[in-house]
Amino acid sequence: MAAIFVIIVSSVTGAIGWWIGEFFGFTAALVLSTVASVIGIYYAQRINREYFGY
Repeated sequence: MAAIFVIIVSSVTGAIGWWIGEFFGFTAALVLSTVASVIGIYYAQRINREYFGY
């Protein structure tokens, strides 16, 4: 269950990063999507540990 939560959060944050970066071009979208996905993974794991105990 923890892995599914992390995948969902990182996908959503990556999509948001892609949407924001798309205004500046393809390379910016790729970079922002990657950075947002990594941030999403970090916070999803942190939320998982704090609230769900996994």
